[in-house]
This record gives sequence, C-alpha cells and structure tokens, in this order.
Amino acid sequence: MSAASPISIDAAGSDDTARLQAAIDKASASGGGRVVLEAGIHICRGLQLKSGVDLHLAAGAILRPVADYDAYAHTTVSVIAEKSNRGMIVAKNARRISLTGFGRLEAGCDSFIVGDDKTVGTFIPADFRPRVVVFEACDGVEISSIHICRSPMWTLHFVDCTDVAVRGVRIENDHRLPNTDGIVLDACRGAIIEDCLISTADDGICLKTSMGPAGAAIGQCENILVRRCSIQSLSCALKIGTETHGDITNAVFEDCNVSASNRALGVFSRDGGRISNVRFLRIGVECHETLDGFWGSGEALTINVVDRVAARTAGAIENLIVEDITGRMEGAITLISTSSAGIRNIRLARINLVQQPGQLGTGQFYDLRPTNADLAPRADGGGRANAWTRGSDGRVIGLERYPGGMPAAYLSGVTGIFLEEVLIKRPAPLPQGWNKIDVAFETAAPDGSRTWQN
Repeated sequence: MSAASPISIDAAGSDDTARLQAAIDKASASGGGRVVLEAGIHICRGLQLKSGVDLHLAAGAILRPVADYDAYAHTTVSVIAEKSNRGMIVAKNARRISLTGFGRLEAGCDSFIVGDDKTVGTFIPADFRPRVVVFEACDGVEISSIHICRSPMWTLHFVDCTDVAVRGVRIENDHRLPNTDGIVLDACRGAIIEDCLISTADDGICLKTSMGPAGAAIGQCENILVRRCSIQSLSCALKIGTETHGDITNAVFEDCNVSASNRALGVFSRDGGRISNVRFLRIGVECHETLDGFWGSGEALTINVVDRVAARTAGAIENLIVEDITGRMEGAITLISTSSAGIRNIRLARINLVQQPGQLGTGQFYDLRPTNADLAPRADGGGRANAWTRGSDGRVIGLERYPGGMPAAYLSGVTGIFLEEVLIKRPAPLPQGWNKIDVAFETAAPDGSRTWQN
C-alpha cells in the first residue's frame, strides 16, 4: 500500500456513510492508504472497499452498520445466499485491500429476527438479511485483529478471491440464529486462516464452491490452510460443503480446538464438484447433541455424499486423512454415501474419543440434510428452505435412525478405508438405543436387502 498519510475519521455518532465512502475513494484514487476510524461509534449504510485501501478500526472504535436490509441496496453482490444479494461492506475486483484494527463491528442481528421456533431450537430469521463482509474476485486480501459480533447472516464471505489472509479475528454471533457462518471461502485459491476465535450458531469455517449468476460454478477452491483456530458452532465447526458446484482440493485444517459444538469436522458433497486431498490434523473436539433445527447431532466427524438434485450426480469425496483427533462426542462418526459418486480412500489414524449419551436423544439419528426436499419445503409440511422440512409423517426429512441403534462409527458407500489406532470409549452398559456393534459397515446383499458387518 501507499505510504500516504492515513485519513483519520472521528466518530460522528450518526449516519456517516458519505464521509466514510469519500475517504475510501480518496485513498484509493491516490494510490492506496489507510482510512482510520477513531474511537467512538461510527454509523453507516453499505460501504465499498476499493483497491489499495486498509479500512482500520482503531482501538475503541465501533462500526455499527444500519440494521435495515434496504440500507444496502447500493452494495449488492453477485452470489445470492439465503435470498440475500447484499453486504454491509463489499469489494469487487479490488487488489490489496484490508480490514484491520482492534475495534469492533456490531452487525445488529436482533433487527433481523422475526420469531422463535422452540420446537427446532432456532430463531426464525427475516426473509432478507445482509451479509457483513463480501469480497468478490479480489486479490491480496487481509482481515486481521478486528472483533465482529451479532452478524445477521454470513459474517466474512470471500468469493473467487486469491491470496487471502484472515488472522486473529474474533467473531461472536447469536447461537440460535441460523446462517450466521463465521468465515466462508467460496471458490478461493490460496488462503490462510489462523489464530481466529469463532462462536456462532452456524458453520465456523466453511469451504465451498457456489453457483454463479450464469448458472455455472464460480470456480474451484484450492490450497487452503486453517490453523490454530478455536471454534464453537451449533452446526459444523470446520466444514467443506455443502455447495460443491466446483472442485475443492488441497485443504488442511490443523492444530484447532472445537468446543461446546454440534458437529466438529464435516465434509459434504452435493452438487457435482469433487472433493479431494483434505487433511484434518491435531484437533481437539467436544460435540454435543442439538435439536432438529440444526444439521447433525454431536458427531466428531461426518462425511457424506448425497445427490441434491436427481439429474446431477454429486462429486466423489476421496483421499481424505484424519489424524490425531481427541475429545468427546454424543453422536457417532459417520461416513455415508447415498450417491453413486461414493467416498474413497479414507485414512483415520490416532483417533481417541469418548462417546457419551446426550440429554436429547437426537444423536441416535444420522443426518443427510440438505436433501432435495430442503430446496423447497412443502407448504403442508412445515420447514424452512435449505434447513429442514417435515414429511407427511411429521418427521424431519433426512434424519434417519441408525439401524440396530447408534454405533461408535457408521460407514455406508465407502470404498477403501484404513483405520489405525482408532479408540472410541463407550459407556458400559450401553444406553438404550445404542448398537452393540462398535463399527457398523452397511453393504447391499445380492437381492438388494441390507446386511451388516462389523
């Protein structure tokens, strides 16, 4: 960035969008520089970050975007997520941009909650919610040190970006508001996420490849490193998928800690892109059951392949290594493919877990959501698109009871798995509804019926 003198912005305490955007525009036009928000409350509508600019929140600065979807009509983005095409802070085709400092961004999620569905454990979100930060097709991106809280939707969304670094960021979101993912790398190439603290209702750190406005995959997601992060998630803490329109390859998650969470590690293929060469290393996990509004229930590791659309086969998951995982879970380890694409070449080594009963009993089901049914819930079935829907029997579609009860690990549609020093301690005697088989392999008999091996 340019060595030009920083542009300092004192807190106005009222809508200061025009002054903030003018400072960003000026810094970029002069070759780049830092725009500093000084201590105090800064209120704004949508901001567009431009090439060469570091938007810096000084210690004591609070950036408080307006809690109204209409305030972001001028900061739209190309990738729609949960009906949203708007962001609070956006950038497109920018180079060398950053959001830094020890200040706080308060995103105002409470204004985007319209109800409370205690039956599934979540708030009911407004139909339209802005994401907090969306950077598209940018190169040389840094977000560091800032504190972001109360996101109404996805918090940090990077789309088709290269050379991305997220360091020392703290994200604290409501634990009952869906779709408040912490960090989403969407078709990004070359990214590092390290030393971050994330607490949220939805996914903590998620890699995916969405479909673009032209109806094709945005691109591939590759060469990603996530390390030394601490995550609390009521969905999945460290996740790949479910949007997988393009390939995802060469991703490493290492030296992380997952606590007070639902699922810890998850890889989900739905849309045709292949997922390969993924490693989870040296991760501590603490996984507990959740109500049905959240996908999964207490699994330390979940890998599944499901054809989201019947006419489009999901991509295979292959060449995955999971090593040195320790901790507790109230669900099971599950590796399931209902698609012909399958799961291949999996290595689990030095896994040391305690499996214990939860208070809800939801861990006794494996979860294949999102399914085709979640694309558009039936009006008479209840539910929310891309979340959950009930069938005519009143049950949530995609939740299936383990045949024979919950094992320690359940595998179906897996080819080539290597287990080394895998220890899962189970209670004795086993609770009601648990399978006496520790590791259950499901195979199909010649007549099409199901048989079990262990």
